[in-house]
Amino acid sequence: MTKEFFGTDGIRGVPGTPPLDDATLYAVGRAVGLYLHKKHSAPHALIAMDTRESGPHIAAILATGLRESGVPVTFAGVLTTPGVACLVRQNDFDAGVVISASHNPFHDNGVKLFSHQGMKFPDTVEEQIEAEIETFFREGKTSAGARLPIDDSLHSQYLDFLRSRVLDGANLKGLRVVLDCANGAAYQLGPELFGSLGCDLVTIGTEPDGKNINAGCGSLHLEKLQQRVPAEKATLGVAFDGDADRALFVSASGKIVNGDGILLAAARFLKSTGRLPGNRVVATSMSNLGLQRALAEVGITLARTDVGDRYVLEEMLRSGSALGGEQSGHVIFLDDSPAGDGLLTAVKVASLVALRGSLDALVSSLKDYPQTIVNVKVKSKPPLETVPEVANALRKAESALGDNGRIVLRYSGTEPLARVMVEAEFAADVQRFSEAIASAIRRTIGG
Repeated sequence: MTKEFFGTDGIRGVPGTPPLDDATLYAVGRAVGLYLHKKHSAPHALIAMDTRESGPHIAAILATGLRESGVPVTFAGVLTTPGVACLVRQNDFDAGVVISASHNPFHDNGVKLFSHQGMKFPDTVEEQIEAEIETFFREGKTSAGARLPIDDSLHSQYLDFLRSRVLDGANLKGLRVVLDCANGAAYQLGPELFGSLGCDLVTIGTEPDGKNINAGCGSLHLEKLQQRVPAEKATLGVAFDGDADRALFVSASGKIVNGDGILLAAARFLKSTGRLPGNRVVATSMSNLGLQRALAEVGITLARTDVGDRYVLEEMLRSGSALGGEQSGHVIFLDDSPAGDGLLTAVKVASLVALRGSLDALVSSLKDYPQTIVNVKVKSKPPLETVPEVANALRKAESALGDNGRIVLRYSGTEPLARVMVEAEFAADVQRFSEAIASAIRRTIGG
């Protein structure tokens, strides 16, 4: 079933326009409430948001819909997406609702739903909710929105959880760390967490104004962090995105360390302590071939999934893996949480640095192969392997690269785009084969 409202990461859009207009949001609240009543005798929901100026209004409309379906609501105010995933697990909440568009600019927003297990609702549940959204939407009702007092105790509870996840024996006191909180959901939590652990802090992106989330800061804009870490003689730099479900790092030398580097460092540590089941790590098709080879050198296998943290989690649960993630910085430490959590990842990495030495040394064996992603606008989305010209270009490239490269073709889940990812030992091969395949797509189904 093709979903109308839910995309690859919840509902996304521009506030005030479908699907984030008041009528649809009210119908979403009613539909989620109805679903919860089918599964729980006395459901209770948690709502939180990032720092976008549209967040409070969206929260109020959703809360009204939930309450009119008989679901009490607790409001956490500004809180990270993984913070909600953590709190619904630890409390009596039957669902978590996060209002955020993650790394997107302030003028976008979205709605993400989490179950009591702290996991995103599966596709089948989203389909059930969609059917009810349509029903409530046709009724044509809306609301001015509910008053939502903030329960500040939830922030403290989440911080307690994060502090308890410092690795045994790690002492972070005096560790000089630069935090870039993206003017987003971690703007208070990040400094409070690392300050309470005794770190010597420098902060960026901790003055949100409703419009500056992700604006020239955070995990999509690492330039400031790369400059500040060496300038401040810091041991480590950490950058979150708007809802802090991901983290990217900068080493003392100013080197960017993405999710692949973190997976390598964490996997080696977990294996050395006997906590890496099956000596296996789960990543997506976008993780660099260099990660696969670096892991293989220390006897660790890499399982790959489709792009998306939900697919990483599904494979981790299926295979009994403890560690997985994405190159973009979503990392899942399943013994701690089923959610990718930027703050949790930062605690783990800071602990590793305190225990094992510099981040540069921890990722020194990782050789990144040249990689590019070409986006091609398309007018339709037939299976790419069924388009003869595209299939022929792909076959030629794969034959030429052999085991010394990888090619991934996929469509965007939210835009009319085909994505061509090519990586190889030599940059010239990357450019040649990516353009050959992209050209075949443009000629056949290009928009």
